[in-house]
Amino acid sequence: MRRILVCTGVICFSVLLYLIYLASDAGEFRTIVNQPYGQCRQIPGMPGSEDITIHPNGLYAYISSDDRRSVIAGNPIPGAIFRYDLTNATAARVNLTPDADLRFRPHGISLYVDDDGRETLFVVNHPGESLFGAPDGDNSGPLHTIEVFDVAGNTLVHRKTHASELMVSPNDVVGVNHEQFYFSNDHGSGPGLLRQLEDYLRLPWANIVYYDGNGFLELADRLSYANGINISPDGSQLYVAEVSRKRVQVYQRDPVSGSLTHQQQINVEFGADNIEIDPATGDLWIGGHAKLLTFIRHAADASVRSPSQVVRVRAEADDYQISTEFLDNGALIPGASVGAWHNGRLLIGSVFEDHIVDCSL
Repeated sequence: MRRILVCTGVICFSVLLYLIYLASDAGEFRTIVNQPYGQCRQIPGMPGSEDITIHPNGLYAYISSDDRRSVIAGNPIPGAIFRYDLTNATAARVNLTPDADLRFRPHGISLYVDDDGRETLFVVNHPGESLFGAPDGDNSGPLHTIEVFDVAGNTLVHRKTHASELMVSPNDVVGVNHEQFYFSNDHGSGPGLLRQLEDYLRLPWANIVYYDGNGFLELADRLSYANGINISPDGSQLYVAEVSRKRVQVYQRDPVSGSLTHQQQINVEFGADNIEIDPATGDLWIGGHAKLLTFIRHAADASVRSPSQVVRVRAEADDYQISTEFLDNGALIPGASVGAWHNGRLLIGSVFEDHIVDCSL
C-alpha cells in the first residue's frame, strides 16, 4: 500500500509540475502592459477576421471572415472575403463573395500578384469541419479544401477547388505562382482525444504540404501546431509558425522543385499565428496570442479577454531582431491572429471578434 501511495504521489507531483511549466511557457504569468501602434480604431462588420493580407501596392487589403461564434452557437452564417480600402477611411468594405453559402468558411488566405498585375487569391476553406465545429452537419463532400480565385476588380471569380486526403487540418496557405502553393496542417489527427493530446502535449504531428501543379506532396513534418505560412519576397525562404512552441521555422526553398531544407528557427516568445511579409524589406509581421491558455478559455467564453500581440521580425546578418509593435490586454481586440503592415499602417484581425483594428502611426 505504501508503495502505491508513493507512486501515486510521484505521478500527481509530476503532473502538477508539468501543468505549472505549461502555464508558464504559455505566457499565463506575463504582465501585459498595453502598447498601441499609433492611433487605433475598431472597424466593425467583418466577424472572425482570422487572416488579412495587404496588396503590395498598399491600396487595399483582403480579409478572411467567418463568424465562428455563430457556428459554435449552432446558427452559422456564410463566410466572406472582404476587400478593405486603405486610401479612404470612410469607405465601406466590399464583400467579394456575396453569393457564398454555408459551406464557405474561409481561414488562411494568400494573395499572389505577378509582374503584370494579375492577382490570384488562395483560400483555406472548411466546408465540413474545423476546430470550431461544422456549419450544418453535412459532411458529404470534402471536409477541407483550398479554393482558388482570380481577382477581377471588386469581384472574385472562382477558378478551382483543391481537395486531398493530405488536408487533415489545413490552417494557412501561401501561393508561389498562380497554380502552385504550400499549406500548413495545424494537426496530424482529426477532432477528438488525439487532437487534444496534440495540443496539450505539443506533439509534433503537424506538417507542410506542397501542391506542385500536378499533385500534393508532404515536404516537412514534425511540427507542433503549424500555423501561419509565408515566403520571402524573392521566394528563397519559407516560414511557418508553430503557435504552441512560440517559434517560427525557417526553410530554404528550391524555386524549381519546391523542396524545403530546414535552415533555422526563430524563437518569438509568444503564440505566433499568421505571418505577413513586408515586400520591400522582407520583414515578418506576426500576430498572435500573448497568453495561449487564456486564448483557449476565450474560445469557449467570449467574456474572457485574451491578450493580443504583434511582433516584427527583421533579419540582420546571421540573426533576427524581434520587436513588439503592438500589445493589448484584450480590451481593444482579443484573440488577435494576424498583423498586416504596410507603410506605417497596421491591420489587426482576430479569430472571433466582430471587428478588426486599423492602426496608423
